[in-house]
Amino acid sequence: MSGPLRLVPDEGTPGWAEETMRLRELPRRRRPGAPSPAEDAPELSPDPIDELAERLADVCADAVHPYEIAAFLESDGLTDEQAALNYGRPDSFALAEELFAKVARRYPAPVIVTGADPWRADPWRCVLRGLVFALPGLGYLLASGFFAAHRLRFGLPSGLAAMAAATLVSWAWNQGLAHRSYGWLSRTNRRAAGRALALGAPAGALLAAATGYLVGGPLAALWFIAGQSLYLAAATVLLVLGQEKLLLAALTPSVVGTGLVLGVRLPGTARSAILLATLACAVGLAVWQLVRCLRTEPTAGGSRPPRHETLGAGLFGLSVGTLTLFAGLGASLQHGLRPGTTGHPGSTGPVLVALTLSLGLAEWLLYRYRSLATAALRTSLSPGHFRRRTGLVLAGCLGGYLAVVGLLDLAATLLWPHTPSNSSPTGPLTAVDLLLLAATLWTALLLQALGLVWRTTGLCAAAAVAESTALLSGADPLWVQLYGCGAAAVLLVLLATVVLGRTTTHR
Repeated sequence: MSGPLRLVPDEGTPGWAEETMRLRELPRRRRPGAPSPAEDAPELSPDPIDELAERLADVCADAVHPYEIAAFLESDGLTDEQAALNYGRPDSFALAEELFAKVARRYPAPVIVTGADPWRADPWRCVLRGLVFALPGLGYLLASGFFAAHRLRFGLPSGLAAMAAATLVSWAWNQGLAHRSYGWLSRTNRRAAGRALALGAPAGALLAAATGYLVGGPLAALWFIAGQSLYLAAATVLLVLGQEKLLLAALTPSVVGTGLVLGVRLPGTARSAILLATLACAVGLAVWQLVRCLRTEPTAGGSRPPRHETLGAGLFGLSVGTLTLFAGLGASLQHGLRPGTTGHPGSTGPVLVALTLSLGLAEWLLYRYRSLATAALRTSLSPGHFRRRTGLVLAGCLGGYLAVVGLLDLAATLLWPHTPSNSSPTGPLTAVDLLLLAATLWTALLLQALGLVWRTTGLCAAAAVAESTALLSGADPLWVQLYGCGAAAVLLVLLATVVLGRTTTHR
């Protein structure tokens, strides 16, 4: 850059300044293979803009605004003076507006990006996660003799109320812990995620066990509650770190022990040994994975996961746990709190079975929705088109999930002992309550996955508080669940339809 720039070809030759001041004209033909003006001089049209529109047909047809055509004209050297002299228009913008109005739009088809789908879920992995969600229920069959069924407390076998309270605490704590650990993993800080799990998992197990001890129950039941709290903490560690296969291996003693219980009568010591073997395997594998995480290289810098979102995730776990608890044990609790009321203890057992068995499918459908929504984002032609497509995808995924949950509930009801007959008036109402609860849980999990933590938590918490208040006042638990979960499901689906119809939500 030490010397003067040579801006014009042949600068400095005689007459170069006069040549520079001449107005440039657009070339008459821009398409390859067209005859040059020297070979075939075109006839003058009544309006020269017609010929210009013909030569620039592709540019004008693909333009989304007249300014795009004006930019093209200016890039070819057209000035306002040239537009006035050659085309009789005051400036290039007026000329571009006429070209835009004269040529019909002809937009190209959207480009479909091919490649790996980031939200494609492995169905076998979802089946595996569904198994590790459902198989721990076998432990309750092994521990059925630990609770004094002949002694009732709050309408439940002695110790069962303590286990329910400890389970709620574990759900809430582990939900928040998992959210925070996933936040660290999303920032590629595996060591920080391991540190959060190493500190939070034992604290949550201790808090849940202490809650069960405060509620009280038989000594055997309290020991089982302590073991359950520790197992849930270890399972959270393995699931967050993506070690579902290890967790399934840890559940092998319980699976084998349940098979033995169905065939022969095992003493209490043998059942306790089986449960302790499962607990020891889960805790040992969780500790092993935590040690591996803590030995990874630390990641410098980076932001921390927001604490308020972790708190919101914990409250969400507490809320949905309360709704699920009332669906499974609400009638028994209401009958125990108010003995004069007509409850149906034990009639809602299939509800918990159906929900537990459907968790793997629920997770797969969450991935499926994200995949289809991403595809719609790439191929939709307008915001309205995108809203319609995502609405149909939401309806399809939610409807499919509810259909499977209904079938599982029907099968569990037919196989469950001491269920009410099909003619019972509470049968259809219980099924409707289950479907509304399933719709609430799945839609809430979808919104949580997309970052709408507090709005989702607020709706679920409001439904849980309303149901708790109504049950304490002596209302029929089936109708309480109908109104509580029904209102929550409707509001969550409406929120999902509006928010998920925005393209910015899926960024």
